[in-house]
Amino acid sequence: MPNHLIHETSPYLLQHADNPVDWHPWNAGTLQLAREQDKPILLSIGYSACHWCHVMAHESFEDTEVAAVMNAHFVNIKVDREERPDLDQIYQNAHYLLSRRSGGWPLTMFLAPDGTPFYSGTYFPKQPRYGLPGFPGLLLNIAQAYREKRDELAEQSSQLLAALASWQPEKSADDIQIEATPIAAAVQQLGRDFDRVNGGFGGAPKFLHPAELDLLLRQAHEQRDEQTRHIALFTLQQMALGGLYDQLGGGFCRYSVDKSWDIPHFEKMLYDNGLLLGLYCDAWRCSGDPLFARVVAQTAGWVLREMQSPNGGYYASLDADSEHEEGKFYVWQRNEVRDLLTAEEYRLIQPYYGLDSTPNFEDHAWHLRVTRPLGEIARQLQLDQEEATALLASAQAKLFAARELRIRPGRDDKILGSWNGLMIAGMAKAARVFGCSDWLRSAQQALDFVRATLWQNGKLLATHKDGKTHLNAYLDDHAFLLNAALELLQTAYRAEDLRFAVQLADALLERFEDRANGGFFFTSHDHETLIQRNKSGLDNATPSGNGIAAQSLLRLAMLTGDTRYSDAAERCLQLFFPVMRKAAGQFSSLCTALDESLRPATLLVLCGAEKETAAWQAAVTAKYLPDLLIVVLAGDEAGLPDPLNKPRAVTTTAWLCRGTQCLPPISRLDELLAEL
Repeated sequence: MPNHLIHETSPYLLQHADNPVDWHPWNAGTLQLAREQDKPILLSIGYSACHWCHVMAHESFEDTEVAAVMNAHFVNIKVDREERPDLDQIYQNAHYLLSRRSGGWPLTMFLAPDGTPFYSGTYFPKQPRYGLPGFPGLLLNIAQAYREKRDELAEQSSQLLAALASWQPEKSADDIQIEATPIAAAVQQLGRDFDRVNGGFGGAPKFLHPAELDLLLRQAHEQRDEQTRHIALFTLQQMALGGLYDQLGGGFCRYSVDKSWDIPHFEKMLYDNGLLLGLYCDAWRCSGDPLFARVVAQTAGWVLREMQSPNGGYYASLDADSEHEEGKFYVWQRNEVRDLLTAEEYRLIQPYYGLDSTPNFEDHAWHLRVTRPLGEIARQLQLDQEEATALLASAQAKLFAARELRIRPGRDDKILGSWNGLMIAGMAKAARVFGCSDWLRSAQQALDFVRATLWQNGKLLATHKDGKTHLNAYLDDHAFLLNAALELLQTAYRAEDLRFAVQLADALLERFEDRANGGFFFTSHDHETLIQRNKSGLDNATPSGNGIAAQSLLRLAMLTGDTRYSDAAERCLQLFFPVMRKAAGQFSSLCTALDESLRPATLLVLCGAEKETAAWQAAVTAKYLPDLLIVVLAGDEAGLPDPLNKPRAVTTTAWLCRGTQCLPPISRLDELLAEL
């Protein structure tokens, strides 16, 4: 019999709807049930693409004996961390305080009926191993402790709640004059953490750090700093050559389990790839390296092929597993590759992908990564570059076609506002930089879907699947979609996109801002009351919502002339400035906002004949100018805000403003490029 998850829309929750565990969703009724029965809550948080979530499910949640123990002693709640990032943030923080270890998924929390945690872990095996207790025995011990040690647990809970409250940034008693010190400190810290051999930061497991790489590219350009430029570009190069990147189908996996980017954790997340699309556009503009252009094209192709719904919105993720094995869809046996290719193709592919060395994956298999430069192999095989490139392309096409016949990883097809914002921004920038109308159309369709489906009665909702849109949207939904609308406006102006940007910004100020102290809460003022209300500026796998909100509000103020937006961004920066000074490397997106506050962006408005303005836009966009906002107008737009409301000229004309200083109109492209 299905449990209480059967009516949910989340693919992750539905994966557990037929478990013998009496799972409940998180809601007021379930919490009331725990109070009435005086039972502790077992809270399990995960997501559908998570490998170790699947492992724990197969071992324990599908086991009738384990389920019987869970049902007898606990009220069991399943949460999709992608639908409820508010709960995930809170209980990851609580897990760290309880265990002094970083968390992850699955997250396993034991709560009092009021939601306060008293014990936590991540994955637990059914039988004791990996230095971890067996899950059934652990359940019995925790149930006993809850019955017999209430006073001790209540005291611990009180201390934990106080510790969670102390994590919130506090407004300084003194007037703070923000300045650039944290920006330089963040760059220095990232330089110290840089892996000079493999790229990236730190050791295994190795994550992607998009906010940090964005800051480094910007600062390298601004300061003309070759070492900082090398750190960013070398990291992006090594990521693209490694197994982290899908060499055949495009797109990046979530992280590498080793320091060399060889073997990933195989799930592909929409948010990573949206962020990386924009980064690789910037890397190409900085360097002209064709590798970066190829990554953009392949990844955008993957998005169009596998991640966009017929209605326009982008799906959430692809699973790490297929046929209950992690990575099975992606890895190869050497003979399998040889049998698919001609002798000439295999002679090139074998050293290119490391098939001439030992297997790098389980069961004597290979996961493809570039191990030698194509030019070096071409010289060894006495091929010119054109011949080698053609052989590589034909071999990749054959391998990709063969892989398409395999059983595919599952796809989480819910549509999240925040992650759609990240991908819309990435696709819009890629369309602008590379002049691709298909990518522009994709981004516009996705934003149109969000506006039509997730924006209801003047309020943004968080998620959509199977015709159902629900859950209060969070800070990240508003901030990331605001940023996406601004990116789209720069690629192709549409009045409805500017209106939506203003609506999102107004909602940010009205529903999320802490007007007394500055900054934005993660949940809205009318959100469900939980044990903590986060207001964080830290970057994680995605940039901080406060950081992207501050960046976007500063840019929107420049486009509209409305200082309410820039004032809110300044209040946010003033709140976080003391903690940024202490640990700048953890606040890269806020450091980028700080830089934009101290050095206001440049606004370029182009107006004239469509073909000519398109040529001017392409010439400007080909340059890496991270502090430039560009808007192209036909001249017949109505209701434009003052900064965009320019007189129509007979010839193509550029209006260029830096901060509050505007230059005379420019009517020659070479003069504009020189000025920029």
